[in-house]
Amino acid sequence: MADLTAFLSQVASVLAVLVMLFLAGVMYRMLRGPDVADRFVALDMLTGLVIALLAIVSIMYGRREFLDVGLGVAAFSFVGTVAVGVFLQRHRGRKR
Repeated sequence: MADLTAFLSQVASVLAVLVMLFLAGVMYRMLRGPDVADRFVALDMLTGLVIALLAIVSIMYGRREFLDVGLGVAAFSFVGTVAVGVFLQRHRGRKR
């Protein structure tokens, strides 16, 4: 059982590093995006990766609190996505 726990901890560590690399790529896209919509999609992807990282950290440390934080981040991200989507739709409608 100790071998399985050590193996899962190593796998979680590798996954955490991979997610952090993806976070760096998404942050680059968010800062250099050609359009506001592209930047917002990158921000939405960034929050998804943060939630994945929180789940991995929760597994690594065996603490459920990180999952609760991830749920809160997901709820705020959803509300923000809907709000910005409505804003972009109304803003583009005025230009035409």
